[in-house]
Amino acid sequence: MDLRQLECFIYVAELGSFTQAAMVLDVGQPALSRQVRRLEVELRQTLFYRNGRGVSLTEAGKRLLAHGRTIQMQFEHARHDVEDSRGSPLGRVTIGFPYAVGRALTAPFVKAFRARYPKASLCITEGLTIHLYEWLLSGRIDIALLHDPVPSPSLDIQPIREDDLLLLGYRKPRQAAVGSPIPLRKVAELPLIMPCRPHSLRMMIETRLANMGLKPTIVLDVDSVASIVKLVSEGEGYAIATQHAIAASDDQDHLQSRRIIAPRMSSVLAMATSAERPLTTLVQRTCELFHEVLPVSAGKDN
Repeated sequence: MDLRQLECFIYVAELGSFTQAAMVLDVGQPALSRQVRRLEVELRQTLFYRNGRGVSLTEAGKRLLAHGRTIQMQFEHARHDVEDSRGSPLGRVTIGFPYAVGRALTAPFVKAFRARYPKASLCITEGLTIHLYEWLLSGRIDIALLHDPVPSPSLDIQPIREDDLLLLGYRKPRQAAVGSPIPLRKVAELPLIMPCRPHSLRMMIETRLANMGLKPTIVLDVDSVASIVKLVSEGEGYAIATQHAIAASDDQDHLQSRRIIAPRMSSVLAMATSAERPLTTLVQRTCELFHEVLPVSAGKDN
């Protein structure tokens, strides 16, 4: 197996077509088919199901695709890391943000990154914390910002900041944007709109209330921070979130926040990288840049 064969296989798998993959790779379709066939012979496995609409992966093909993406990314990292020794970091870094944090942080971080590393490329994706975990472990992303991450031997985790958890509710006319603190016991009685399990915030709230002998009153399960905040702004219920969720909303005039007390509730935002793959110079420098940019950006949201 060589990198060229692997590259051909990955393009066919992702595009679902030998014809389209040949066009993208700028090779003849017979030559592309031979590369994939050699790979199948070497592995003694059929990698694709052929049909009239294109191709789909067999179980063996799915396993190889997962490994292939990681190998391809590691090769690119190794090449760029060696090239980086000559000066400004090169290559590509992929970062995963939680939804609310992404909207508040993306613009200032991109500006800082492009100014600091003009020869490098940056890819940003957003997702739920549980998905960011999976993408980081699989090598799909290089760095993830995670809310309240669970310790893992596969990850290096650095806490960056801690934010109070707030109760968000509909803001009536002439009502203050910030209300008085509210005990967690009272929060449990309100109609809450929350992310689905196993979202880290949902699990934290349920666990804390269970320790008090209580259960939250959840009226809607919604796996979108933006949608949750929108529903709250229209009076459909209450939500528990950090200040980032308010800062990212277009409906701030219709939201009131109240700090949760007795006990105080907070969420830790941490930066995570793989402990099982060496970090390129660019990834290391990007991690350092987070520590410079995040406090400044977050401060505007407080």
